[in-house]
Amino acid sequence: MTIEFWGQTFKVNIVFGCIGAFLIAIVASMFGFGGGPFMVPLLTVGLGLPMYLVVGSSLLAIFFNTVMGSSRHILFGNFDLILFLIMFPAAILGGMVAPQIAKRVSPLWVKRIAAGGLVLLSLNLLGVY
Repeated sequence: MTIEFWGQTFKVNIVFGCIGAFLIAIVASMFGFGGGPFMVPLLTVGLGLPMYLVVGSSLLAIFFNTVMGSSRHILFGNFDLILFLIMFPAAILGGMVAPQIAKRVSPLWVKRIAAGGLVLLSLNLLGVY
């Protein structure tokens, strides 16, 4: 499939993207996270899209994953309102500040920072730190 965005054309393997997004949605819903740490590499490395296009696209895809996963966790009683009320303003502020920072940083450094975050996340999930 060919995608045109802001005058640039990209070739994307839509079947690979759909299968990858489906598997990420399953894992993200099982463990209760949005899936961003996995969607960004899928879109950049797997599909070859540039980072400026991936950020908005992955946020839209993650939104639906998060809504479905969160609704199921709420139905199962796995929800802490106080923690949500503490984290929600920080998430909104981070969502407003981060794109402004990303505009001023080179795409290579954005990828390096994302990779470092993924390493820290994986070490944390493995119980190393």
